[in-house]
Amino acid sequence: MDLKIYKDKQEVAEQFSGYFVDQLKDKDTFHVALSGGSTPKIVFDVLAENFADKVDWSKVHFYWGDERCVAPTDDESNYKMTVEHLFSKIEVPKENINRILGERDPSGEALRYANLLEIDLDRVEDIPQFDLVILGMGDDGHTASIFPHEIELWNSEDHCVVATHPDSGQKRVSINGKVINTAKEVAFLVTGASKAEKVEAVVEKTEGSEVYPASLVNPLSGNLVWFLDEEAATRLNQSPS
Repeated sequence: MDLKIYKDKQEVAEQFSGYFVDQLKDKDTFHVALSGGSTPKIVFDVLAENFADKVDWSKVHFYWGDERCVAPTDDESNYKMTVEHLFSKIEVPKENINRILGERDPSGEALRYANLLEIDLDRVEDIPQFDLVILGMGDDGHTASIFPHEIELWNSEDHCVVATHPDSGQKRVSINGKVINTAKEVAFLVTGASKAEKVEAVVEKTEGSEVYPASLVNPLSGNLVWFLDEEAATRLNQSPS
C-alpha cells in the first residue's frame, strides 16, 4: 500500500492527474474504471485543463466502477458528470466510452455490463482485468457501490451486481470485489474530514474494520495507492508527501 497525502482536494486532484497520465505511457491501450464523486470531478477538470492535448485519448477506454440507476441526463449520473467535466473537453472516440446504462432494468444491465467487460478486457482466471480501477470511499466505508449492509456482494459470482443504497433505496450497478482486486492497479481518491475515521480503520486495519467494504480492497498485483488530503489523513501517523 502506497499512501500519498497532500494539502487539499485540489492538490490531490493535480497529483493524481499526473499519476494517471504516467500510467498511460508506453501502453497501446488502457482500460480504466472511473469513479463518481466530488474529488474525481476536480480530477477530470485538471485532466481536461492540463492534458487535453498532451495525451493520446484514443488509446484510453473508459468504464465505470459503478453507476446510479438513473438516466444519463440526470444530475446524479456519474456518466453525465464525466461528460461535463472531461469528455466534452477532450478528443476521445465515442466507442471508447463504455457507460453503464443506468436507465435500463438494473439486473439486465448488470448482466450486459459484465458481458461487455468479459469481451473487452483481458481475463485472469475468468475475471476481467482493468489496467486501473479508481475508487472513492463513503463516510460509511463503502466503495464502488458495495455498501456495508450488502458486503456479501463483494464476492458475488457475477462480475457486476445490483446494489441498493441503504438510505435512499436507490438501485446501482457496480463491479464486484473480485474485479476490483484483479485490476493491475487500484487507486483510492479520498478527501475531507468526514472520511478520516474510516480511512484510519481501513488503512490501519483496526478492530472491526472488516465490516467496511473498502477494507477488502487488496489487489492481487499489490499495487494499491491512496491519494488523501490532510483532512482525510488526520488520524494516520503519516506526514504529507
